[in-house]
Amino acid sequence: MSLQLLPGDFEEQVAWAVQSFWKSRKKGSGTMAQGGSRDAVTSGKNMNGFIELVREVAVHCGLPGSSIYAGGRNAVLPGYFRPTKNWDVLVVHQQRLLAVFELKSQVGPSFGNNFNNRSEEVVGAAADLWAAHRESAYEPGNISASEVDSVSEPARPLLNPEVQDDPRPPFLAWLMLLEYSEKSLRPVGVSEPHYRVFPEFRDVSYADRYRILCERLISRRLYSSAALVLSDQNGGLASGAHRSLSEATSIRTLFSSFAAGLIAALPEGVVY
Repeated sequence: MSLQLLPGDFEEQVAWAVQSFWKSRKKGSGTMAQGGSRDAVTSGKNMNGFIELVREVAVHCGLPGSSIYAGGRNAVLPGYFRPTKNWDVLVVHQQRLLAVFELKSQVGPSFGNNFNNRSEEVVGAAADLWAAHRESAYEPGNISASEVDSVSEPARPLLNPEVQDDPRPPFLAWLMLLEYSEKSLRPVGVSEPHYRVFPEFRDVSYADRYRILCERLISRRLYSSAALVLSDQNGGLASGAHRSLSEATSIRTLFSSFAAGLIAALPEGVVY
């Protein structure tokens, strides 16, 4: 039997998430006749369809739905350079932080300023999280007072009972949904008043700048995985059409890596 990392209808779920993004932007609080939790998320924030995708993949891998925390005060982690940060999705099971997701979108027309802002945010957020992680902010024993009664104590290590933490880091993911348009795909120039920019940034589009950003977030190990999802407004509304610019930064690659990490952490949850 072969291992099935992702649900069989994964592509359909991605298309639904993209479609719900455009519907939410258009209607503000639209609803879709999908049934179950999908109806609920559609009336919320634009990226809620992707939050539901995280939940469905996690459940597919064997985690309970209650281990997914999204939105507001439920998805807050301690920082190192600041007290806390609100993330979009956290996956926490038996006191262990398994995954952290940041979900962003950009629809024109100001691609230039927004790209710079997003770049600074994504790098800064990762630096803050990993610094806090090195200082043991996310160890199982460091749970908040409100969690003490609701979270079961994990089994104590056999050879070293004083050690409660797990050396494996959480899966950190960044996903950007970018409008597929003439402006986002058109090559743009750069300013070089004193020093030359890296050549790969010359005469490329904002879409390619995001691709390069995602690839370097991964290669420099700031993020476990980063994905760029391109979708045009008309195609998204019609069918959830989307595309990627490279396999390394595709949404399937991101969620496959996420699922593999969950299955490695929870071997009893393997799905065949």
